[in-house]
Amino acid sequence: MAATPIEEAIAARVRELPPERQQEVLDFANFLGSKAKRPRKSMYGLWKDLGISFSEEDIAEARKEVWGNFPRERFFE
Repeated sequence: MAATPIEEAIAARVRELPPERQQEVLDFANFLGSKAKRPRKSMYGLWKDLGISFSEEDIAEARKEVWGNFPRERFFE
C-alpha cells in the first residue's frame, strides 16, 4: 500500500525533528488514535440509582438563577 501525500509529508517533517520531539509526535498520534476509537458513554440515567430527580420547576428555577443577571441588552440591541 503506497503512502498518501499527507503521510509522506508528515514522515518527512518528523524525520527533521530530534528524537525526543519524534517521541512527542508518536505519543500525540497514539492519543488521537485512542480518542477516536473510544465510544462515548451515555450520560442518560447517570443518577438513576441515586434516587435523585428534578422537576420542570427545579430546572426552570436553576435557569433563572444562572441566567437572571445575564446582560441581554448588550446582545439584543
